Amino acid sequence: MATPTVLITGAAGHLGRAVAATFAAQGARRVLLDRNADALRQAFGADTAQQLCLSADLLDSGSTQQAVQSALGEMGQIDVLCHLAGGFGMGEPVHATPSATLERMLDLNVRAFLHISEAVVPAMLAAGRGRVVTVGAFGAQRGGAHMGAYAASKAALQRLTESMSAELKGQGINVNCVLPSIIDTADNRAAMPDADPAQWVAPAALADVIAFLGSDAARAIHGASIPVTGLV
Repeated sequence: MATPTVLITGAAGHLGRAVAATFAAQGARRVLLDRNADALRQAFGADTAQQLCLSADLLDSGSTQQAVQSALGEMGQIDVLCHLAGGFGMGEPVHATPSATLERMLDLNVRAFLHISEAVVPAMLAAGRGRVVTVGAFGAQRGGAHMGAYAASKAALQRLTESMSAELKGQGINVNCVLPSIIDTADNRAAMPDADPAQWVAPAALADVIAFLGSDAARAIHGASIPVTGLV
């Protein structure tokens, strides 16, 4: 991959900015996708030949398709999809979980991935190459108290990643997943003031793993779920 074009969902978030910076340092062209157009501009500034900021609602298939087609029109190709967008929620025990809570987690962590895959993968198939990296959750490898809907949705994303890998690995496309523990962000520090963030995963460290999976160096890796847990 001489000069890859990388599409990053959730680009305006803490991890999205770290992943964008890592790929920028490697000389890749970036398509930076987020629902919040203002946050994108604040994080990345104006478009250049190397970066394109696009707003899209990943829960809307039409909006997602439109954004991806714009990206393909501007950049000509998408070599790597880093699907970082997702959501977290906890609170109720399973027996008291409203259907709306489960639907929300499935929307953010499953349907969004289906929509971006539907838009991006056909172009990769046409090119005969591509890399897809998703972000699961280390804590969702088994259910935890008061987080059943979240764990179920992230586990579903992991299984979809594995299935997509099995479907596409013979067609030049690698599909893999990272499983981070708690990511060291300002939001998480505020939410857990008594925790030790030195035990957590720095966004830049997780970005390095994601960038590796998006590179030719990971060409022999298919359907992997890689724990990235810091010192936890």
